[in-house]
Amino acid sequence: MMSLAFVVQPTLRKGQQTLSHGSLSVLSRTLLATVAPHTYMYDKAVPVKHTKNVHSPRKPLLRDGYKSHQLPIETLSSSCNVYQAEYFNSGLHLEPPDLDWKYLCDSKHTEEIEANICNRKGVGDIRKVVKLWEQLQVSANVDEQRCLKKELNNEAVEIPNKTHPLSPVGDDSQARLLEEYGTKVEFKFRPKSVVKIGQDVDCLRADLVGYTTGPRSYYFKNGLAQMEQALIRFTLKKLINKGFELVSVPDLIHPEIIEACGFKTTGDRTHVYRLEPQHHSNTCLAGTSEMALAGMFVNQVLDYSELPKRLAAVSRCYRAETGTEKDQGIYRVHYFTKVEMFGITADETGNESDQLLQEFFEIQKEICIDLGLHFRVLEMPTQELGAPAYRKLDIEAWMPVKTFYGEISSTSNCTDYQSRRLHITYRMQEGTTKHAHTVNGTACAIPRMIMTIVENNQNRDGSVDIPGVLQQYMNGHRVLQKPDHPLRWQWIKLLRGKQGHKN
Repeated sequence: MMSLAFVVQPTLRKGQQTLSHGSLSVLSRTLLATVAPHTYMYDKAVPVKHTKNVHSPRKPLLRDGYKSHQLPIETLSSSCNVYQAEYFNSGLHLEPPDLDWKYLCDSKHTEEIEANICNRKGVGDIRKVVKLWEQLQVSANVDEQRCLKKELNNEAVEIPNKTHPLSPVGDDSQARLLEEYGTKVEFKFRPKSVVKIGQDVDCLRADLVGYTTGPRSYYFKNGLAQMEQALIRFTLKKLINKGFELVSVPDLIHPEIIEACGFKTTGDRTHVYRLEPQHHSNTCLAGTSEMALAGMFVNQVLDYSELPKRLAAVSRCYRAETGTEKDQGIYRVHYFTKVEMFGITADETGNESDQLLQEFFEIQKEICIDLGLHFRVLEMPTQELGAPAYRKLDIEAWMPVKTFYGEISSTSNCTDYQSRRLHITYRMQEGTTKHAHTVNGTACAIPRMIMTIVENNQNRDGSVDIPGVLQQYMNGHRVLQKPDHPLRWQWIKLLRGKQGHKN
């Protein structure tokens, strides 16, 4: 028996231009509930064929090995799946993560995994995962199995990625210096902050913005607004010339996609802005275009000949971060523009994703060198990898006003951490499939790059030299300087008269 999933174009009433968001949501939920409970819905106006009955057992939980534990993946999903309820509510259906159960549940690896967890901030309990797995194998009670499956899934997804042998163990103080480029600028005057310079040349407003938006916000205008666009155009031109595919991404992402990428959307420590589900169908503001770019390939089987894929995107990034006094100004803000690199590789030799990581890293260095920055390259330690990264390299630029090296770029190899959760696979010529690897890297984070350029290129008179590679994108201007007739702001306090006072 064969089932079909169709993308339906509803008929509009005469004079009706669009279908309401609520109607679409109801329609998608109805289709998912009535057509097939495990049917994938794609944004293609063609039927998607399933070779098996939707109610037939799916692929084994463990594809190779563990012959005595050939439980169908249905046993770790069904109605108890922690993910499915929210997925159906949002119109998204994503299967449970296809984790490496053979590796996770083999007691031979328990100590190795436990040590890795300990080195990476201690999130995850592998012994509990193994215990739940063993309990599930001997349980004969259906209700007990359902609870065990749910708890096992919940615990297993908390286990972080493996760690590259070159990653130092410990916190950020253990980062290893790999390279250093350029020299520190020696000022013969006391340098000003980017906020002070921006105010003086009428290009930046970072104070008194709370009346309009809130803390950790800013306005770029005039020269810095032009520099923002110049940095974007300069970076994109470089990436496109190197074969990257440019993608315009959405800013609203389902929380399940974000979680699958390795970012928490709930809890006290989350940096994700989550919109009210009753008004926005359970979506979040993307903290990076990596989320949308990874989500673009959810449930897809790529052809081996297509790999590696190199994608670039420009997006607004929204982060509910807090920081210290060092982070004031535009160094750590709640929203900013960023040019992102994202890649997908095969995993045949075991080196493909690390090679793409190095490629991204070389592009980052090239951008910083072209802009004339003094920066250093760090091999990041285990506690700075987060859950998804196997290896992470950071670039830190010298910030002369606060006299510290601040992160302006990073690149990470996530191996199959994200692809197992998003079901991104590739098919070889003989028909076998395997999980792809994903790599991501910052090409240009605009506010921090502007801060670095402005503070290091300032002159005694308050002007700022524009890097040569950006001048062609800024109408040939070489210097940011005070306007002849600057717009001056004067804030006044409105006094409300006493009750009964006649004006």
